[in-house]
Amino acid sequence: MKIRTRFAPSPTGYLHIGGARTALFSWLYARRHGGTFILRIEDTDLERSTQASVNAILEGMNWLGLTYDEGPFYQTHRFDRYREVIRQLLDAGHAYRCYCTRDELEALRNEQMQNKEKPRYNGLCRDRQEPRAGVEPVIRFRNPDDGEVVIQDAVKGDIVIRNAELDDLVIARPDGSPTYNLSVVVDDWDMGITHVIRGDDHVNNTPRQINILKALGAPIPEYGHVPMILGADGARLSKRHGAVGVMQYRDEGYLPEALLNYLVRLGWSHGDQEIFSLDEMVELFDTKDINVSASSFNPEKLLWLNHHYLMNSAPEHVAVHLRWHLGQFGIDPEQGPDPVEVVKAQRERNRTLVDMAKSSLFFYREFDVYEEKAEQKNLKAEALPLLQAIHAGLAALSVWGQESIHAAIEQCAQRHDVKMGAVAQPLRVAVSGTSVSPPIDITLSLLGRTATLNRIERAIEHMKKKSGQTSGISIQ
Repeated sequence: MKIRTRFAPSPTGYLHIGGARTALFSWLYARRHGGTFILRIEDTDLERSTQASVNAILEGMNWLGLTYDEGPFYQTHRFDRYREVIRQLLDAGHAYRCYCTRDELEALRNEQMQNKEKPRYNGLCRDRQEPRAGVEPVIRFRNPDDGEVVIQDAVKGDIVIRNAELDDLVIARPDGSPTYNLSVVVDDWDMGITHVIRGDDHVNNTPRQINILKALGAPIPEYGHVPMILGADGARLSKRHGAVGVMQYRDEGYLPEALLNYLVRLGWSHGDQEIFSLDEMVELFDTKDINVSASSFNPEKLLWLNHHYLMNSAPEHVAVHLRWHLGQFGIDPEQGPDPVEVVKAQRERNRTLVDMAKSSLFFYREFDVYEEKAEQKNLKAEALPLLQAIHAGLAALSVWGQESIHAAIEQCAQRHDVKMGAVAQPLRVAVSGTSVSPPIDITLSLLGRTATLNRIERAIEHMKKKSGQTSGISIQ
C-alpha cells in the first residue's frame, strides 16, 4: 500500500504550534514509508477564511521545510464534487432534507438538557416526504441506528462508539455548501489518504466520518489522534503562554530545525534521546511511540535546543538566517564583515538569532551612545593613555588579522605594565559601545582596520571632552 498522509489546516489564522506538530508527524510518517504528503486548505468557512491566513500557513510550512508532494488543494475549488456526493447520499437514502428551524432545534436542545439528556437531533425529519413552505432545508446524514464504530487508533488504541450515541449531523447548509465533516470525507476519499494524523479534538468527528465513508463504499483511513499541547500551568496552550504562531518563533530568533526538534519531542520519544536531526526523525518516527497523555510546552527547553543548534549547525546555514534578522534592524549584511564569521564569533554567547543580531549591530553601523555602566567603568582618565598607545600600535600593523591584533594588545599591556584586560576592556567599549563582545582580537579583526581606528579616535576625543554626565552620553 502506498502511504498517503495529509495536513489540512483551516485558514482562519496563523500556523499555530499544535498544527505545526500535526504537520510534522504526518510529514515524517509519509517520508519514513516512502509515501506522499499532501497539503489541503480547508477553507469552507467562508466568513473566517482569509488569503492572509493561507499565506501565513504556506510561509510557516516553507520556513519549517515541510515540503508537500501534492497541493495545496483548496476545498472551495471542489464544491461541485461535494454537491455530487451529497446527491449520491440522498439518492441512496443515506441522507435527507431537514426542515427544522433554528428556534425548534434550540427548543429541543433546552428540553433535552432540562431532562438531563445528551443534546442531539431527534430525527424528526427522517421520514418527511413533503417540503416545508418558507424553510430552506439543510441536508443531514442518516446515521445508522444500531451497531458501533470501532476506531483502531494508532495512538490511543481501539475506541468504540455506539451509533446510538451519534445523531444525524448536518452535511450541507441551506445554501448547499458542505460542512466540515462531509468535505473532509470526500477529500480523504478522492485523494486516497491512507493515514490521518490529527489532534485528539477530532476524536468525536472520526466515528461520524467513518460512517459516511462506509455509506459511500469508500476505504477507511487509519487514524491517529495526537493529544493536545498544554502550557506550563496545565491549561491549553494559548497566547498568554507566549508565542503560539510558527512565524513568531522565526521572528524571535529560533532556527527552524530547533523548533522541529522541539515539536517532535512534544508527545513522541525514542528512548532518552533529545537531539534529532531531520534525517534521524524520518528514520525513527513511528506512531506507536506517540505518547497518549498531553504534553507541556517548556520555553526554556526550546531555548536550550536553539542554542544547541546555533552552536552545532554549519555556520553557513546559521548565517543565512542571521542575514534576515540583520535586515530587520535595517542592516545590509554585505556592508560589513561576513555573517558566517560573525556567527562563529557570536554563537557561544547568544541563545537566539535576535540576540545575535542585536549584539552584532556595531559591526555594521556606528552607535550613538556608550552603554552607561560600560562607559563609567572603562573610559576613565587612566584609560586614555592606554587607548592612545593601542591606537598607535594598531595603526602600525602591516597585516590586519587576529594574531597580529592580539600581539599588539599584549605588547601595549606589557609596555604599560598592566594586565591585558586593562587595555582590552576600554578598547572593547571604544569600538562596540558596550562591555560585551567576542574576544577583542576577533572583534577588531571583524570590525576592520578603518572602523577600529576611527572609533578609538572618537573615544579618545570623547574622553577628553567628557563632561561627567551620569546618564548615557552622546558621542561627539
